[in-house]
Amino acid sequence: MQPSLVHKIPESVLVVLHTPELDVLLLERADRPGFWQSVTGSKDMTDEPLLATCVREVAEETGIVIGSPVVPLAALIDWQLANVYEIYPVWRHRYAPGVTHNTEHVFGLTVRRGTAVRLAPREHLRHAWLPWQEAADRCFSPSNAEAVLQLPRFVVRSQDSP
Repeated sequence: MQPSLVHKIPESVLVVLHTPELDVLLLERADRPGFWQSVTGSKDMTDEPLLATCVREVAEETGIVIGSPVVPLAALIDWQLANVYEIYPVWRHRYAPGVTHNTEHVFGLTVRRGTAVRLAPREHLRHAWLPWQEAADRCFSPSNAEAVLQLPRFVVRSQDSP
């Protein structure tokens, strides 16, 4: 008996990890060296809350635990942005037949400068903390680059919130 193929859910999160000084964490993909990105990942179940997806993906990809004393849950901010984009053909086989687009929800996560990063070696080769403009230039994904470019606006807004 063949195991059933589980397809990715075409709804994901993009988490821009950054310091208060606006340095941004980027990760180099193991399956595509030279492709740099923020933390990103799909829901595991259609009813999985987006915050749970963020917490899981950040922990899996960086070893950073959201909800810990070092990184409180309040450091994760839903930017209330969603990007709908065409899935790159090289990754479409991961989705059900006929699925061509993904909805990506954007979040920001503030961490202290010097926060340790432990990469998942099957997913990422290296990481880099870069000033936000430089990070935006290095992102291979246009939606990721645009999110990083929005960072100063959302950091100011979150600092002004009660």
